[in-house]
Amino acid sequence: MSERIVLFRALQLGDLLCAVPAMRAIRHARPAAHITLIGLPWAADFATRLPYINDFMEFPGFPGLPERRPDLASLEIFLAEAQSRRFDLAIQMHGSGILTNQLISLLGARRCAGFYLPDQPCPNPQTFLPWPDELPEIRRLLALTEHLGMPSRGEALELPILPAEAATFAALRAMLPIGERGYACIHPGARLASRRWLPERFALVADALAAVGLGIVLTGTADEAPLLAAIRQNMRQPAIDLAGHTTLGTLAALVAAADLVVCNDTGMSHVAAAVGTPSVVICSGADDRRWRPLDGERHRVLAHPVPCRPCAYDECPTGHACARGVSVEDVVRESFYLLSNQRRSHHVAE
Repeated sequence: MSERIVLFRALQLGDLLCAVPAMRAIRHARPAAHITLIGLPWAADFATRLPYINDFMEFPGFPGLPERRPDLASLEIFLAEAQSRRFDLAIQMHGSGILTNQLISLLGARRCAGFYLPDQPCPNPQTFLPWPDELPEIRRLLALTEHLGMPSRGEALELPILPAEAATFAALRAMLPIGERGYACIHPGARLASRRWLPERFALVADALAAVGLGIVLTGTADEAPLLAAIRQNMRQPAIDLAGHTTLGTLAALVAAADLVVCNDTGMSHVAAAVGTPSVVICSGADDRRWRPLDGERHRVLAHPVPCRPCAYDECPTGHACARGVSVEDVVRESFYLLSNQRRSHHVAE
């Protein structure tokens, strides 16, 4: 029977994209293994796209973890199901291990691996790594797989586009406002309001890009429709609003065909990195050292220094200096730099 490996990373889109290089390393080191991903419900779609994942289990939440309110009855069923699968190796890829090491120990795997904080007990020196706080997220996870004897197979992100999604995008493309220089995707949303740049500044940037020949496409979830509508109303130039009109795959195809992305430090930043589209990323509250794309030439990150970064507030209680410190001129300058100097390099699987 093949080795059974389970990966725990019940987080959002950008977090999963940053984990792809580590997943690739695991698959290449264990080509015959049956690999299961434990994630949030949305990630079932993500798991089906990757050649590195065989199976998916939905995470029902766990006391103390903020990603999903725990359903204790479902948690009991989930743990029983995990234990019945008799995993050979459970890899905790979800954080420093304060709560998540306890969780993966309940999965019943023969061995567990992951991170631990240096001032905490090490569960197993052979399989657990001290939390490398100084590393970017992609390299942090690769440090763990290398510790497990699974060499890196590169740092590139991947977000495959399925054939049906490519066909859907081909129909959508006919509706896009493609200018003389193509089009730019403006993505003003983020899960936390504290991570969002000012919408009126997004509108000014969009107008500046339209003035040099780019069509403007506003992207976001259905819940972000009011935000996108406000930006469109503040613009002098026309734009198309796609709030709630893209799936994960069609969003990837839309970004892959774009000439530029302007966004907050959120999942869209990592989508652009995965498909090779140049981006300007405004990092308002997050730890830009940890989450910035590794290619600093293709992806320009603007982060105004503030002592309260990283921020876990939804609404900033101190005036949102991190966002206000990034000017429209800063973003336009970096956008024009990318449009003038960057060469495209797509590595998305279509």
